[in-house]
Amino acid sequence: MPALQKSSRRPCRAAGGSDRGSNRLLPAFEMWPVNRLIDRYAVVFVAIAATLWASDAYFRNQLVQHLSATQIVVAEDALVTLFLLPVLIRSRHELRALGARGWTAVVIIAAGAQALATILFTASFSIAAQHQLFAETFVLQQTQPLIAIVLAWIILGERRRPWFWPAAVVAIAAVYMVLFASDPLSPVSALQNGRLEVGLLALGAAALWASGTVLGRFALGSISFWSMTSLRFTLALPVLVIVVLVQNGLGGFGHYSFSDFVPNLLAIAIVPGLLALLLYYRALSKTPASLATIAEMAYPVAATLIASAPPPWGFNQPIYPVQLLGTALLLGVIVFLNWTREKASPVVVRPLSVAEG
Repeated sequence: MPALQKSSRRPCRAAGGSDRGSNRLLPAFEMWPVNRLIDRYAVVFVAIAATLWASDAYFRNQLVQHLSATQIVVAEDALVTLFLLPVLIRSRHELRALGARGWTAVVIIAAGAQALATILFTASFSIAAQHQLFAETFVLQQTQPLIAIVLAWIILGERRRPWFWPAAVVAIAAVYMVLFASDPLSPVSALQNGRLEVGLLALGAAALWASGTVLGRFALGSISFWSMTSLRFTLALPVLVIVVLVQNGLGGFGHYSFSDFVPNLLAIAIVPGLLALLLYYRALSKTPASLATIAEMAYPVAATLIASAPPPWGFNQPIYPVQLLGTALLLGVIVFLNWTREKASPVVVRPLSVAEG
């Protein structure tokens, strides 16, 4: 993909602005008190959105017995696409502002972060389960913020102040404390005895999710968070349909029942899907990608803590004091990054030269 960079030229639009009529789509999201609150605590709201992603545990646990991860994701995606189709039609004039690079970014987000990353992570987890190497999948997944920081530097030209790096180290260590509280050395053993395919699949998922953060920040320089959310789900849907057909044929769509959709798939589509992604992109429009990727680490922490809840919400796993300490450290880092963050620079698309085509 050609270089995407910041420029001193006039931006096509200030990132995350609401000048494209999104206030007509849902006034509650665009009322100035809400805007000011999100703008002021943008990093915190990214973390809140990431926490909402983990809220699907209760509903998903009731589906995994007879539906695959891909079948769940494609149904969720179809419902959200249905909800957002009127939004996409109404804001279709925005899409002309994307350009070739913007469309490339959005397609990578939809096909990669929304569709393929989930498939890769699920495959890594499934193989790891056969060999009792869960820690390998989870520890390599924690490379996601490191990949995102590098991509933000390359693609967006983000540069962080010196105090950011110790904060990032503390955040990664905090998540490690939460994920591996029962056996802190399990990742070392898993990597020593690991399987190559487990690691490659986990790293692939981490890279796609990391690129989703950075390219989402880039795309928000041209379109509103409403359009970004709509395109992510809409463009991912045909990819997911093809994956289900390849994996299961037409029979892959014959395992759903009404009770799957109401309330389970509907709840997944509305809360961790629609509402969480709208909030995420609204906050990301005011947050540097390298800070947002640290805030997104609230997701594995929330998912781990939810697993300690009794069935059907979780798996009744014990909570260790070190997990509470790790959670407190991560929250402290997120608040610190929000307090010290610089104003997110507008993302500018450099025009293509004739040689670049």
